[in-house]
Amino acid sequence: MVHRTDFIASFAKGLRVLECFRAETPRQSVSEIAAATGLDRATARRCLLTLTELGYAEYDGKYFQLTPRVLRLGMGALAALPLPQIVQPWLDQLSARTGQSSSVSILDETEIVYIARSAATRIMSIGLMPGSRLPAHCTSMGRVLLSALPEEEALKWVDLSDLAPRTMRSRTDPDAIMAELAVVRAQGYSVIDQEVEIGLRSIAVPLYDIRGRVVAALNLGIAASDAPASELAERFIAPLREAQSGLRRVLQ
Repeated sequence: MVHRTDFIASFAKGLRVLECFRAETPRQSVSEIAAATGLDRATARRCLLTLTELGYAEYDGKYFQLTPRVLRLGMGALAALPLPQIVQPWLDQLSARTGQSSSVSILDETEIVYIARSAATRIMSIGLMPGSRLPAHCTSMGRVLLSALPEEEALKWVDLSDLAPRTMRSRTDPDAIMAELAVVRAQGYSVIDQEVEIGLRSIAVPLYDIRGRVVAALNLGIAASDAPASELAERFIAPLREAQSGLRRVLQ
């Protein structure tokens, strides 16, 4: 626990403002930022103007949006992690072997964060890259990672998630999601059938370190026209398991 005298409240407020900018809300006004963060308008405005002065945001007189400079923060953190460098060759090999896009992600509370990716084809309407985020509860990698948590902790993150449906196939009932996590935990992999985006199916497995701890998740994204959901495990679980086994020997 940080001592109160060591906690910089203004810095914390600035970080809250930064976290408000997402793919679905790239341009926001002072009022929108204030509402999203719970800060008063004056504080939100000062934070935004400070980010603008430092080159992390730009302002058109009404809306603020982040600039590419902010990528230095996230990419620097990703570059400091050994995991992306370790898994990337395995992803490239897996994609070459299967002809499908592969990714590795980690869990950040209610979301997954992509840390490495090998894109064989573009099958999602949004572009995914290291640093991209998606909800954990409705993604194959997210369900693998949630299923590895103690049930009480997994339920906490599901309850805190925005369960608004992304497609007509999305599961939105917490009990149904928790039941699916139990299935994933038992079989050791997760299959998602167009819950994130219509036309996209995926299959994921956990990645273990040499001590047997789940440290990340690995998936393949498959166009719905390429394979029915019922065939994903039969067609793709073997190459996924091989990559999983190989990485387990090198992940510390």
